[in-house]
Amino acid sequence: MLQSCCPPNSLTNGRSVLQEVASTVDGRAVFRSAVLAACLGIAAFGMATSGTYAQTPQTKVDVTTYHNDNARSGLNANETQLKPANVNVTHFGKLFTHAVDGYVYAAPLIVTNIIITQNGVHNGPHDVVYVATEHDSVYAFDANYARGPNASPLWVVSLIPKGGHTVLSSEAGTDDLVPEVGITSTPVIDKATQTMYVLAKTNEGGAYFQRLHALDITNGHEKFGGPVEIRASVPGTGDGSIIDPSGNSVVPFHPLREHNRPALLLLNGVVYIAWASHGDIGPYHGWVMSYKASTLAQIAVHNTTPNGGLGGVWMSGNGLASDGVGIYYETGNGSFDADTAGGKNYGDSFVRLNPTDLTVASFFAPFNQAALDAVDADLGSGGAILLPAAVGNQAHPNLIVGCGKEGKIYLVDRDVMGGFQANTDSQIVQSLGGLIGGTWSTPAYFNHTIYYNGAGDVLKAFQVSNAHITGPTSSSTVGLGFPGATPVVSGLGTINGVVWLLQTDGYGSGSPAILHAFDAKNVAIELYNSNQANGRDVLPPPAKFAVPTVANGKVYVGAQYVLSVFGSISSIAPYLPSGP
Repeated sequence: MLQSCCPPNSLTNGRSVLQEVASTVDGRAVFRSAVLAACLGIAAFGMATSGTYAQTPQTKVDVTTYHNDNARSGLNANETQLKPANVNVTHFGKLFTHAVDGYVYAAPLIVTNIIITQNGVHNGPHDVVYVATEHDSVYAFDANYARGPNASPLWVVSLIPKGGHTVLSSEAGTDDLVPEVGITSTPVIDKATQTMYVLAKTNEGGAYFQRLHALDITNGHEKFGGPVEIRASVPGTGDGSIIDPSGNSVVPFHPLREHNRPALLLLNGVVYIAWASHGDIGPYHGWVMSYKASTLAQIAVHNTTPNGGLGGVWMSGNGLASDGVGIYYETGNGSFDADTAGGKNYGDSFVRLNPTDLTVASFFAPFNQAALDAVDADLGSGGAILLPAAVGNQAHPNLIVGCGKEGKIYLVDRDVMGGFQANTDSQIVQSLGGLIGGTWSTPAYFNHTIYYNGAGDVLKAFQVSNAHITGPTSSSTVGLGFPGATPVVSGLGTINGVVWLLQTDGYGSGSPAILHAFDAKNVAIELYNSNQANGRDVLPPPAKFAVPTVANGKVYVGAQYVLSVFGSISSIAPYLPSGP
């Protein structure tokens, strides 16, 4: 979730010069105070206020979960440095890179002002970017520069047990993730307890395991007696069901077939995890499980199709969403009978679960659910976001918006989702077809605007107010192939909006990823892309569905074997190493 703190900025508290260094860009110190810089005879340049680094305290932003918050809005509304006026090829570009040992599907996460502890030695404070890879490794890097001692990871851990290895794509039977499957989902961080929760998959002597880890973000060590193995079963007669020792038919969790692509969710001391499949290889189901964050004890289990099959929860990497009242997700194609008495199958549906016991509180399934199922047109290929009450109305104050492979946008009352009715979706707030390409992505929200970039389509902005979507109000001219892109937005309150997206349609061809930035007021204006600077900013090939993270004047991009960091390329000041 977005969290912030305001570091002190005066020179009157007896701090040394080095303590006045707020951050660095590729080894170059950025001073908290223009007064200090002037005293040292150093010109302080930056991106906070038209050329000079801010003379007032800067808000530091933490991004501890996928798409910025539990609503999955994709919005960082506390960005003081990046703005349309300075996000351009002259002032903005790639600052540094870090090599990692696998593909980076998970979104990088940011935590500021952390003391790193290794072998009893305290180092910092650091602003840290955390990166998880498909090679089952988690890295902690200094988020601001990569020189001196920070050229290497602050720490790195492997979650592969001795004698094990990651699951090879051939073992999973899919070419959807290559060459291996380890950590796909975006972890979640609890800054209050300094804990990262991450789900890793391994092959250990031909047996397959998935485990929930709780890592100390200061050193990477396991916490709370972790890791714990994912095990579960639910009553049911669906695909892969077995007869248990008591003679009951149950559907067990299959650690090889089930794939955790959705980001983890942390809510009120509970970690929520969801699963689908590897490339539709069965038997599989959609699963949602909850674990107590402080003990890693399993609390509840939900299966989306216990008496059928499929119905995966994957959403192209988007996480389960929550407003504190419910847990929300979309499912892929699969069995559906939730409209009948006793029906428990929720293929191609929006679903709201009770957070305590993961029972279904409400759902919506499109009238053409059967047709979507027949042609593998997952509703749940796209991720949903929860909209703020400011865009609702008296009848529908709490809204959820999502879209799938069909390219139809659904605006649903998340309190009373509407269930299913034949021939029409008139029971929901609104549906809009034919305006965007099919989505293997999640929209972003900023200032009464929803941003979508469907597959084979361009970025489009839609206005939302009074529980009604109109538009598109603006469209870019930059077409993306499959899978489109998940936008994120940075701004300061309701001003200085920049829409960022990562073009990943070269994931299978070896073509570079491309970072794009657009003016949030009018996305026809492309402010910047990483192919503009004659090779200076070119990225490595992308990981499918990867999403950039924007915080504190920088953009963090995971790709194949590399983390790249973008920001101001202005000459700020000479490099000064930070002390322990």
